[in-house]
Amino acid sequence: MKNNTRGSLIWLRITRFTHQSNLLSNDFLKPFGLTTAQFDVLMQIDTYAPITQSDLADKVTVTQGGISRMLARLEQDGFIERKQQWKTKYISLTERGAQHLANAFDAQLAFQSSFFDDCLSADEQKTLYELMSRVQKNSEKKSKYE
Repeated sequence: MKNNTRGSLIWLRITRFTHQSNLLSNDFLKPFGLTTAQFDVLMQIDTYAPITQSDLADKVTVTQGGISRMLARLEQDGFIERKQQWKTKYISLTERGAQHLANAFDAQLAFQSSFFDDCLSADEQKTLYELMSRVQKNSEKKSKYE
């Protein structure tokens, strides 16, 4: 373990931060009746609706099986609706789902922003955002070739 590269140490920090952020967000979102994964799925549906289940699964960090179960639960709760168009089902938020998401959105946004606002200056946040954008784009290029 003493031969870690700087890149591997950065990856470990990002992984640990993401894990900790998700744990804290799950606790934070409990009063809204949502998990972090559900919040993410509702956000993606809100942004890209109408969206297919497979396109949605590509945008979130939930497996195809996990997304099926989650969508069934969100549909049962009245947050989403699935409409069949020929062979494809499209997913959209219901009015109830849009309202539920709106109730949680500002609070979750402020909560997530606080991780950075509390310890980084505006310039540092801008630099971090630019660097992470470059790393993300590079990882997306790699996944297209493999």
